Amino acid sequence: MDTMKNTTKIITAWELYEGGMPKTHISQHIGKHRETVHLWIKGIEKSGLSEFLDKYLTAKKGERKGRQVDPILKRKVWEIRERESDCCGQKIQYYLQKETGLKISVPKIYEILKEKYVIRSKWKKNQSRGHVPQAEKPREVIQMDTVLFGNIFAFTGIDIFTREVDVYLAPKLTAEYGYRFLRRSMPRRFNNYSELIQTDGGSEFKDEFKKNVNKYCKRHRIARPYKKNEQSYIESFNRTLRKECLGWKKYQQNDLESCSMRVERFLYKYHNTRPHMGLNMQTPLNFKQRLSDF
Repeated sequence: MDTMKNTTKIITAWELYEGGMPKTHISQHIGKHRETVHLWIKGIEKSGLSEFLDKYLTAKKGERKGRQVDPILKRKVWEIRERESDCCGQKIQYYLQKETGLKISVPKIYEILKEKYVIRSKWKKNQSRGHVPQAEKPREVIQMDTVLFGNIFAFTGIDIFTREVDVYLAPKLTAEYGYRFLRRSMPRRFNNYSELIQTDGGSEFKDEFKKNVNKYCKRHRIARPYKKNEQSYIESFNRTLRKECLGWKKYQQNDLESCSMRVERFLYKYHNTRPHMGLNMQTPLNFKQRLSDF
């Protein structure tokens, strides 16, 4: 019965793929992991639907012994997850292949993780998605925001195309420090100009910031209130900043210098060695370099 259900799903997946639906959407539609859908479609493209189904049904006949994973490999997977701040299966696969030369599938990695951790899906179905600014080249759209760490405030910015970022820690959440962030980060990270800078409507992005922002961009856009998806790239980075650098601790102003040093080390890793799923597992600087090579 399960095999028959799966063959129906294989046929449905192929029909949806031929109709132009992305593989991620197909996996959500039929309730299968996207890596499984990818393998099905790859097999059908290679041998045709009928032959692929014949091979699939033949492989399913009789009981098969579960494959045993080397305990050393399991420990390596767990070690990478803990070392890289609970990163996802795709990044574990990337680091595992880079460090050991071994490649195992993402579903198998999650099987290994489930033996030790409680894994929760980050996907939320049936949520309306607001307008997200799009970019087709570097410096077209930069999103800016702030993150509170007790008595220290992080001003953050991201180029949504290259995923390059910058962070400026300040002792106060004011427009004066917002302007200092603008003055420091635009030349340091974003070539001193962007076609669009987008912020929320917070007071730190008014007064001095608002008076001077057009020196660094053609247009300043304020995201709509309560529409976090309009700031989705910077919101995602803010979570990364907490998760992989400063955590959820509340800092005092006398921690500003030590926190700034931690942030600079994190920014170096983020740009130079940390792969980004949105860039096809490249680092932001590698991605930017490849763009300049064309």
